[in-house]
Amino acid sequence: MTDSQNLLAEQRRALILDEVRRRGGVRVQELTRKLNVSDMTVRRDLDALARQGVVEKVHGGAVPVVEASTHEPGFEAKSGLELSAKEDIARAAAAMAVRGSAIALSGGTTTYALAQHLLEVPDLTVVTNSVRVADVFHTAQRAGGGKGPRPGAATVVLTGGVRTPSDSLVGPVADQAIRSLHFDVLFLGVHGISVEAGLSTPNLAEAETNRRLVRSARRVVVVADHTKWGTVGLSSFATLEEVDTLVTDRGLSAGAREEMAEHLPGLVVAGESGAVEAQHGTGVDGGPADSGPADN
Repeated sequence: MTDSQNLLAEQRRALILDEVRRRGGVRVQELTRKLNVSDMTVRRDLDALARQGVVEKVHGGAVPVVEASTHEPGFEAKSGLELSAKEDIARAAAAMAVRGSAIALSGGTTTYALAQHLLEVPDLTVVTNSVRVADVFHTAQRAGGGKGPRPGAATVVLTGGVRTPSDSLVGPVADQAIRSLHFDVLFLGVHGISVEAGLSTPNLAEAETNRRLVRSARRVVVVADHTKWGTVGLSSFATLEEVDTLVTDRGLSAGAREEMAEHLPGLVVAGESGAVEAQHGTGVDGGPADSGPADN
């Protein structure tokens, strides 16, 4: 299958998912007319979406999966989903990291992918509450053969805390550590994002830790693939207006892009030509952290 065909499939599935969530269910015949494709193509798309766990196939069509707002999938369960989208997002977000800056990375499979690209950015100070993210940097240092950190290797600060199913460290210990720190940029993974609920997570303790991360950052960059749109977890921890830039993938529907653009200063669609130019308003600058205190 060519890259063009892959793109078309991703776009179709994003449109189907958007339609299912918006209407509460669709029929195969409706989709064939709307998308001007064969019955077999629609059924393959529904099979793919069902494997991702975002729709449930029913006789003649599909309905959205109603996931409990308290359900928190583990890291391994999420790591195999939307791999190409996460890679595109990680590559685009890594271009926003400036040599010598202080950055924070939250937990999540997309920030884990981002961490691997950040290995190429020299002299970073990385604060993270993700065991997996910290391991990326520590493994890279150990690969040097025990001769000490390579020149330009990141300095990594791992917060303490209680470990969640997604391998993030949360709770009072993590919150206290983050509270005294200041970041140039926070790269934030999310469970769900919507206009009404903003950024949300099913884990109450993680919500509070994420609030601390947001308050300690000069700029907030959310990294989230299109499947996170319309998902709402138990606890909201930030509004869309508190986000400076969202980096997402080309699977995000046109309607969702328009809706997000009304609330976000910057929207980057990774994997599309001119993705960086898709930002509007204030983008991510590369200046050093302010000397003044963060809003804690």
